[in-house]
Order: sequence, then structure tokens, then C-alpha cells
Amino acid sequence: MDNFRAFRIDEQDGKIVAGFQQITIDDLTEGNVVVRVTHSTINYKDALAATGKGRILRRYPLNGGIDLAGVVVSSEDAEFQPGTDVLVNGCGLSETVDGGFSEYARLDSQSLVAVPEGMTCAQAMQIGTAGYTAALAIHRMEQNNQTPDLGPIVVTGATGGVGSIAIDMLAGCGYEVAAVTGKADEEAYLKAIGATQIVLRDEIDFGKRPLEKPLWGGAIDNLGGDYLTWLTRTTDYGGNIASIGLAASHELNTTVMPFILRAVCLLGINSVETPRDLRRAVWARIGGDLMPGHLDTIGSRTISFDELPDAFQAYMDGTVTGRVVVEVTPER
Repeated sequence: MDNFRAFRIDEQDGKIVAGFQQITIDDLTEGNVVVRVTHSTINYKDALAATGKGRILRRYPLNGGIDLAGVVVSSEDAEFQPGTDVLVNGCGLSETVDGGFSEYARLDSQSLVAVPEGMTCAQAMQIGTAGYTAALAIHRMEQNNQTPDLGPIVVTGATGGVGSIAIDMLAGCGYEVAAVTGKADEEAYLKAIGATQIVLRDEIDFGKRPLEKPLWGGAIDNLGGDYLTWLTRTTDYGGNIASIGLAASHELNTTVMPFILRAVCLLGINSVETPRDLRRAVWARIGGDLMPGHLDTIGSRTISFDELPDAFQAYMDGTVTGRVVVEVTPER
């Protein structure tokens, strides 16, 4: 390989500049495995980085994209031989090392996970960081004794990538799922992927007391702020709340009462810095009992690499439902 194409993000005169460039392997951050990237995906975090609306990159320039899947081309690690399908999510992609919006990536083998047996690279990116985060949340909740018998799990930010896949996975594991959304016209979509109850955001009574009537056996929260406060008030005894996002606010105003009187547990979910063994264990579950049953509904849209720059604004506008896969180079 000589020159190849990458969507590169740089800072010039205090402003973010992003676009396609021709680069070489030597331009990439260090690593002991080279991967031909076949697919990536777009996350809200990617849109923030590419548009300059959020300070995601910790160094410049870097290739965008916090997800990638593809085929090993060369490797100094015997575990990952040429021809192996691999994926990476998080692990500093597009923050401290070059990301997945590139035809080739050079990576530390410690960040690689073999694509689960029976899964394609395209399917791996239909899942991506969003699905991995959802699976990690469920895994942590179940480690802390969450079961369907405790009652329905409520998912906020339900039409987003994390929320959609969380609903699908939870329903597949036998949980009753309630979906919180601000998009009334997406009820059919949410029910199709497994939600049995739709809660419209503007109809929520947040309450004022430290403890309100218990409604939920547990929760996966993408929003933070008043919504997370409401979940602490309304989660029933022994339930877990997995906090994975702050789309509404980074603040939390609560008391200790839900935690000491109802034994509610608030679990912080960090999908970027997950230890290697846990990351691999969660991806094994994604390839097994947590494999989403409605991937073609959730990740129904695939765009070409050429279309990538025009795709970010929809994320900033909040008009995206589900997942968008980017075909970087064709699978051979």
C-alpha cells in the first residue's frame, strides 16, 4: 500500500478543520498491527469531533472515528494473523490515536478484539461502540443481580444507537422494556425492536420528593440531569441504574435515600477504558446471548466513505434514529 484516504481532523489557528486527505502508513500513530478498515460507524461523539462542536481529540491531527472493523494485513502479534477479522471500539481511537475513518489503521494489538464467530465486519459496526456500551451496561447490571423478576427496565434516549440496541438486547434476555423518547412518531420503531411501553419525555412527572412511587426494576440512562434524578426516585428496591451518557445534563441532584432505603445502585459505565479481559468478555456475550435480534432495523442505513462528511450534521440536529454504518473499503 502506498497512499490511502483518511478523514483527518486538525486544529488550525484555534479552529477545527476536517476532511479527506491522502496519507501513508508512516503518518499513522504507532502500533504493531495494520488493519485494512472495511467498516466504521458514526457516533454522536464522532460528529462533535468532526464539526468542532466538542473537544474530543486530545492531540492533532488524528483520523476521526471511534469504531472500526476490518481485516489484519500485517501483525507483530501472533494472536492476530493476517486475514483475521478484528474490531476496535474506544481504546483512544480518535482521541489519542488515529481512528477508524481511514482505509488503513495501525493499532496496538491490546486494543483488538476478534470479530465474534458468525458475525461480519458490517454487523460488528452496526453494533459498534453504541452496542458495546449497551451490552456493558447490561453485563454490569446483571453482575449486580439485576433480573427480569425485579420489574421493567426503562431506557432513556431510546431512539439513539445505545438506547435502541439496549432495548433489543434487554428484550432478547426476557426483560420488559420501557422506552423514554422525545420522538412520538417513533413509537412503531421502538415497539418493533422490543419496547412494550413508550414514555414521552414531555409527559414525565419528575416529582419532588426523594422517593416517588417505584416504577422501574432498573434503568439505562443516556441523558443525565433531571432524568437521572427522576430515575433515582422511581427505581424499585434492589434495582440498578446504569449511567452511560449526559445528553441532557452532567448534573445530578439527588439524596442518599434511594440508595439506603431502596438499595438502588448507580453504576457508572465507561466503555472507552474497559480492561481488555472485560472488553473481550462483553463482546463474547454480544456474539452470544446479547446478540441483537433486530440489527437490520436498528442499523438499516449504510453510507459510502464519500458520504461521510455530509452525515455529521444530522447527529448535531438530533434527527438520527438507530445506527449508520460507513463502508470504508469493500469486503473481499
